[in-house]
Amino acid sequence: MNIFLKIFPVFLLVLCYLSVTQGKYTADWVSLDSRPLPLWYDDVKIGIFIHWGVFAVPGFGSEWFWSNWKGNASAYVDFMNKNYKPGFSYAEFGPMFTAEFYDPEKWAELFETSGAKYVVLTSKHHEGYTLWPSKVSWNWNAMDVGPKRDLLGDLAKAIRNKTDIHFGVYHSMFDWFHPLYLLDKQNNYKTQFFVDTKALPELFELVNLYEPEVIWSDGDWEATDTYWKAKEFLAWLYNESPVKDKIVVNDRWGSNIPCHHGGYYTCTDRFNPKTLQTHKWENAMTLDKGSWGFRRNVDLSGFLTVDELITTLAETVSCGGNLLINVGPTPDGRIIPIFEERLRQLGSWLKVNGESIYSTVPWTAQNDTLTPGVWYTSKGSTVYAIVLEWPKNNKLELGSLNADSSNKIYMLGYQNRLKFTSHATGGVTISFPYLSPNDMPCQWAWVLKVL
Repeated sequence: MNIFLKIFPVFLLVLCYLSVTQGKYTADWVSLDSRPLPLWYDDVKIGIFIHWGVFAVPGFGSEWFWSNWKGNASAYVDFMNKNYKPGFSYAEFGPMFTAEFYDPEKWAELFETSGAKYVVLTSKHHEGYTLWPSKVSWNWNAMDVGPKRDLLGDLAKAIRNKTDIHFGVYHSMFDWFHPLYLLDKQNNYKTQFFVDTKALPELFELVNLYEPEVIWSDGDWEATDTYWKAKEFLAWLYNESPVKDKIVVNDRWGSNIPCHHGGYYTCTDRFNPKTLQTHKWENAMTLDKGSWGFRRNVDLSGFLTVDELITTLAETVSCGGNLLINVGPTPDGRIIPIFEERLRQLGSWLKVNGESIYSTVPWTAQNDTLTPGVWYTSKGSTVYAIVLEWPKNNKLELGSLNADSSNKIYMLGYQNRLKFTSHATGGVTISFPYLSPNDMPCQWAWVLKVL
């Protein structure tokens, strides 16, 4: 009885929000899916994902540390037995999540320099710890335990005051070990105690307090969208919320929903189909190949090279997707140098070649039919060919591109026109300039602009 007395006021609040929902969009997928995606999202192409939470303290394995440890995964059990006292609880990591070197303005500068146009921060991962002082996460949030500050609010302020970047939040619908979630799960999700007292109140807090432009939902897959009251929440979000005209959401709102319903599709982690998709999509991927969160037990080979990053960007944008590039900060609030280096390298490339990425649309061909490693984008009548490797003998053969005397071909960052030969059977041979390494317009991947 005590549980119900505690949750009843919050339950009423949720009912109040959902009951007043009215407007153009109704709480069904046919209606919700008819909402056009705000145009800014397709234009920006590149975002930064930030997985940050208590899981950064052990910094071992991945951000799923708690679940893997409690699931008796041997590597995690051995790690805890060797390094922590008997009976150590996951909650004891909380005070060690100190964020003493966290400088949100420095983060904002790095993200802006990287060329990213939106940022998505984990407001709460599956461990349940919130990076803002949530009223429904008492004593398990960044104000009560650890940093003693509103980490999310501080970053939102820095992003908005110092940059033109769009600010967004990731939010896990479930908490692995929350008693009310486990109770609902035991009841085959016929009860919704956790949804009414934690999951939905958190989402309402995030929207009303911080007005994000992205909600990246996750942690939804064990239960249906009906259990999560996802459709009702989205109807409120689209009709009445303070961000109703600019908000974008992903597709993770319940079991069997990803890649079928929602705003843009993420489908699976690191989704990169390398073929043109019929619905706007996003490739959420990691610079650390094996983890979304910070991990101390990673070596250099575990990180993407800048060539691999730019290749992934070209593949993704050519096929109509956005690229969301993940970094995992340390528990003391630093973005480690190798993450910083990759992001700054990407930014230097985009300073030269950004016009082939931002505000582009897929062309008639995505990758070249003759030469591998060439990906196309377009803008109006202009075609861009992103060439991942400098051609041997400075001659590039393209099978998908046709050009004649009415066309001009340039290399971005290089002033002179490039000579080319058209083939009667289709395709062209383009002559690249002979340049020393110091005279190259960029160090990785070169972009041809065809007018």
